Amino acid sequence: MPTAPIPVHPAFHRGELLAQQRAGMQEKMATVGPRVIRDFMPDQHREFFEQLPFMVVGSTDAEGRPWASVISGAPGFVRSPDERTLQVRGPHIAQGDPLRDNLRAGAKLGLLGIEPHTRRRNRANGVVRALSEAGMEIAIEQSFGNCPKYIQARRPELLDADVMPAAMAVDAPALTPEMARMIRRADTFFIATALAGDDEEAQGDGRRHGTDVSHRGGKPGFVRIDGDDTLTVPDFIGNSFFNTIGNLLVQPRAGLLFADFDSGALLYLAVRGEVIWEGPKVEAFAGAQRLLRFSVESARLVRHALPLRWEQPELSPFLAATGAWN
Repeated sequence: MPTAPIPVHPAFHRGELLAQQRAGMQEKMATVGPRVIRDFMPDQHREFFEQLPFMVVGSTDAEGRPWASVISGAPGFVRSPDERTLQVRGPHIAQGDPLRDNLRAGAKLGLLGIEPHTRRRNRANGVVRALSEAGMEIAIEQSFGNCPKYIQARRPELLDADVMPAAMAVDAPALTPEMARMIRRADTFFIATALAGDDEEAQGDGRRHGTDVSHRGGKPGFVRIDGDDTLTVPDFIGNSFFNTIGNLLVQPRAGLLFADFDSGALLYLAVRGEVIWEGPKVEAFAGAQRLLRFSVESARLVRHALPLRWEQPELSPFLAATGAWN
């Protein structure tokens, strides 16, 4: 582990800086971070969010546990009236989605706008400024783009949520066989992490860093299941911000979300994560820079959750250089 002191940095908190230093990227990110991580949304990002039929949201519950969720609506259900505001009108949030209980005025949210068929994605972090039955208004605190790596190109079709079967939730303390099958088929999942609001040492510069949500993609089967409560995932080269890993180094709790793109089912996992930085297990998986290991603490499968269906995917060309589990 690094021994040099970790300096205060306006764009990153202590956990992110630790991860950057461990990966040998701290000097580069000190230059890149302030240039691409903004406290406002550029017009291109604002227009992008407004054209989407869904958005991935990271939130935390009353105990500070992160959860990843998907909200949806007809394109235009997300609006950006100015560069520091997103308004969400009439979103569909599945019955049984933890986000329903986590939304409140002042809540910290991580936001991911992703358009799989064009492999575009942009991220933002913000605070719920206002909340009503009609939707919510989010004050943006951070905004930045992400590269198209590892996104599977699949075009969505929005269904009429009013004529869908009622959502059905199944809770379990560990993975059931149905949940395990869903994970083994997956080529995509989303992960929410959070920095505890009272972790002043981690924040370092006094700025509040809240919830983050991001995308992970790989060849089908890239998530390995050991037993019924442990997942291992290769972490490929990315933007080197280390938002997710930086949060895990400080607060190992996380929320994973897997989607069945054919049926609209969603699988929510409450996990505890750790980073495996090096060793034969990392070296054995082609393309892996490190591994993420998650211990499942609870699981919820919600059938008929999402009023979206997708075409068959075209895997990311960046995955050609990655391997598989033996």
